[in-house]
Amino acid sequence: MKITRTLKGIDSRCLTGRVLCISKDDHKLRWMIDGKIVTTLDARFGASSSPTRNGSFTVFRKSRDHVSSIYGSSMPFAMFFSGGQAVHYSADFAARGYAGASHGCVNIRDYAAIKALFDKVRLGDKVVVYN
Repeated sequence: MKITRTLKGIDSRCLTGRVLCISKDDHKLRWMIDGKIVTTLDARFGASSSPTRNGSFTVFRKSRDHVSSIYGSSMPFAMFFSGGQAVHYSADFAARGYAGASHGCVNIRDYAAIKALFDKVRLGDKVVVYN
């Protein structure tokens, strides 16, 4: 597994521990361990009417085959961090790219990569979402 050491533009809250470090500015989720970038994935966020919340959170629930009880949409490999907001795979993001948006979740378009990441992330791991 390649580890990148470039930390320019990374929120300082991402530099310690196990962190899903999510930048809205560059549309990236970085899986970081003790300040080192382990994995980088493309990410998409909520629409202006349902924005993804900024802040520091923890993963409090994981659901491998989740389906939204509000929207009825599939949310594979969901890692919940703030209310109903989660990091998860999005078939719509994979098909349409940045032309769409979520209802507040962090969408990932690489199925294999989010599946692998889901197995590494633990309950209690930190999630930092920032601009």
